[in-house]
Amino acid sequence: MGEDKVAAAVDAAEQLAERYRSLVEHTPDGICVHERGVVVYVNPATVRLLHAESADDIIGKPLTQFVHPDSIPGMLDRISHLNTKGAASVPTEMQLVRVDGAVIPVETVSVLTAWHDHLAYQVVIHDLTAQRHAEAAQHLAEQHFTSVVSQLEEGVVVIDPEGRIESINPAAKRILGTEHTDDADILGQVIQSLPLVLLDANAQPLPPTRHPIARTLATGETITGYVFGVDRADGQRRWLSGSSRLLNPDDPRSSAVSSFADITEFRASRRQLEYQATHDSLTGLANRSLVLSQLAAALATSEDLPVSTVLFIDLDGFKAINDTLGHAIGDTVLQIVAQRLQRALRSDDIVGRLGGDEFLVLLSGRTRRVDIDALVSRLRASMAEPIIARGHRIEVNASIGVTPLTVGDRRTPEAVLHDADLAMYRAKPSGHREGSVSQGRRPNSTHAS
Repeated sequence: MGEDKVAAAVDAAEQLAERYRSLVEHTPDGICVHERGVVVYVNPATVRLLHAESADDIIGKPLTQFVHPDSIPGMLDRISHLNTKGAASVPTEMQLVRVDGAVIPVETVSVLTAWHDHLAYQVVIHDLTAQRHAEAAQHLAEQHFTSVVSQLEEGVVVIDPEGRIESINPAAKRILGTEHTDDADILGQVIQSLPLVLLDANAQPLPPTRHPIARTLATGETITGYVFGVDRADGQRRWLSGSSRLLNPDDPRSSAVSSFADITEFRASRRQLEYQATHDSLTGLANRSLVLSQLAAALATSEDLPVSTVLFIDLDGFKAINDTLGHAIGDTVLQIVAQRLQRALRSDDIVGRLGGDEFLVLLSGRTRRVDIDALVSRLRASMAEPIIARGHRIEVNASIGVTPLTVGDRRTPEAVLHDADLAMYRAKPSGHREGSVSQGRRPNSTHAS
């Protein structure tokens, strides 16, 4: 019975040893055993690692033959501290030398272990070559990315989930007016600590918590094409077109990147073009297109009308001024008349020039007829005040036609304009009328309409 137990124990030990040998033979990491500085065993992975033909090219050779000279002192120091069976060194990076002389990076752990009834050092060797290549490729990619981002004309800022600045490129610093501030004084700071004020598209203060990048950080949503402004410390206001997205969409705790381009000049030129398209170049008043557009919007309102009354103003005898004194003086007269109209009316009223010597006024809010009559008298008196232009004393009078608007008014803007024009013609002194009114319609004249 005792012999059976001994046989079973021996069999179990042999099976365990066989499993260990199989593990060592097939592990992808190198296994090397050295005794008194000489290699006594290597597994197939070590043979491949050192580019040897077979284990015989390694076994029996001094261990230091396969260790880079710079790594030998550290290796000897580590194994000198292994004094008891089973003691192991901490994982340490070092360099080995292959049979062909090439140097390879590895991570090793040395263990003092039993070897044929005495102690030897077993070394587990993990090849770091692929990892080093990957790290080098990543470093190169990061360098390339950093180089590209630093050369962009577009500003790029990376914000962490807590709203702190992780990185900022030179273009962003230039656009935000912080180009003379060291990166160390910016990185790690929240946006509101920078010397600038964020604005929304309507030039109202924009809290950082309402900036689109805050929404991206909160929801992961990519937002593009939004416009915001910054009032910089140097007094400049810059308008920016931006986008924001997560750096790593699969990570809910990812930082976000905000990229933006300076559109200040483009915005200014576009607004200038819009202004030129809707305003009279001589007087700066709204032109015919803008006035009719505002009138159409008023007529389309189903509730209280934003415009209550339309005034059509025509200068009497203006053609004679052009003919006798020249168009330059005539232009000066028109500019002064435009200024007088703007001063005499409220800021909510719309004053426009239809062309030639004709002006249209859209009076805002509710107005009583008595108030309209008083306003017409004031306007005519203002127009009648002498104008001094290039040494000439010029007196002009204005004929003013009035047409009220009513809730539910079904007329078109052109029809309202015609009615106001007709009312103006009827109000004109007989000496300044051209032809006569027939069947309620104004005859053809030299006035623009």
